[in-house]
Amino acid sequence: MAAEAVIQGAEPGTVKVNVYDAMPSVGRKFLLAGKGGLNLTHSEPLASFLRHYGPRREHMAPLMELFGPDALRAWARELGVETRIGSSGRVFPTDMKAAPLLRSWLHRLRSAGVNFHTRQCWNGWNSDGELRFVSTTGNEHTAHADATVLALGGGSWPQLGSDGAWVPLLTQRWVSVSPLRSTNCGFDAGWSEHFHARFAGTPVKSVIASLVLREGTEFHLQGEFIVTETGVEGGLIYALSAPLRDEIAAMGTVTLHFDLAPGRELSRLTDELSRPRGSRSLSSHIQHRTGLKGVKIGLLREIVPATDFADPGRLAAAIKSLPLKLSAARPLAEAISSAGGVEFEALDEQLMIRSLPGVFCAGEMLDWEAPTGGYLLTACFATGRAAGLGVLRWLQDNEV
Repeated sequence: MAAEAVIQGAEPGTVKVNVYDAMPSVGRKFLLAGKGGLNLTHSEPLASFLRHYGPRREHMAPLMELFGPDALRAWARELGVETRIGSSGRVFPTDMKAAPLLRSWLHRLRSAGVNFHTRQCWNGWNSDGELRFVSTTGNEHTAHADATVLALGGGSWPQLGSDGAWVPLLTQRWVSVSPLRSTNCGFDAGWSEHFHARFAGTPVKSVIASLVLREGTEFHLQGEFIVTETGVEGGLIYALSAPLRDEIAAMGTVTLHFDLAPGRELSRLTDELSRPRGSRSLSSHIQHRTGLKGVKIGLLREIVPATDFADPGRLAAAIKSLPLKLSAARPLAEAISSAGGVEFEALDEQLMIRSLPGVFCAGEMLDWEAPTGGYLLTACFATGRAAGLGVLRWLQDNEV
């Protein structure tokens, strides 16, 4: 996107744009994002859209005003890809595929004169200020650049290139970088062998998750999650991953409460569970009286003390507020995205590093985070375009 902003904004023949990628082909993480349907953006109003960027909302707002969700959908349409709004408000290509969009985009960029160089890993600068690249065969070469955009990703999915190896290359030049951390990730719960052997990979649908932080902030979200070998993951968990991660960092553990029976009052559940069960097993009785079955009953068995199953009031209370203690976020390499990165305070309004004139940053290597739902890709596009426009202004101001 930065390359496109430069090549389209400059007078024909006045700039030469080169894109270097460490992978054998470009856009691999973009294609990974499309594996589940390529959630490009979200259809909600921009004001509520921006709330998903938390403390970095003020930094993201001007970037989104230049190239936000509506502009992104129009851009895709220019490339021959129509989009549709799903039932949850998320926006997808009508064919739910990333490859056609990427092919069309790369064709347009190449036709405009952008040159692509693959299997080239950036390794900082030499003593003359030239960019250093190391190929996958170990050969090193340098390249002169009047302006550079670094869009090296965070630390998630390192097998696709975003391995965070750029962090020391910038910190040794006194660029402020917040540590890379997992976000949109799973968490460890310490399941028993019996529970994870039986239920790992099972979705837990239609629940309400409640989280109360130490300073009193409350979260209540409805959705679903997935039981994993080590704990939990999925959309509901990803939406809460930032506060869960930060609370664990501060307190050592965090307790997430689940309402396993949304729409059913506590008093009604208590009355239903108080009815005689006759010859039914306890599990059958719970299923018959509450509608819970399978993994939800398994969660009750895993977490609730055995003595509470004999007390309808306590069992009903557990169904409405099941406490699950989480001990750690899953490793960064497993996360969908990462938090941390180059701090906005180290950048100017065009995303240029103040201490490195002519060097711009974009994408997930910047210090912002957002939940899944189209917010990640939209921010990457918006910051890429802003960095490209910043390059144009830099070249003009310095008469390069």
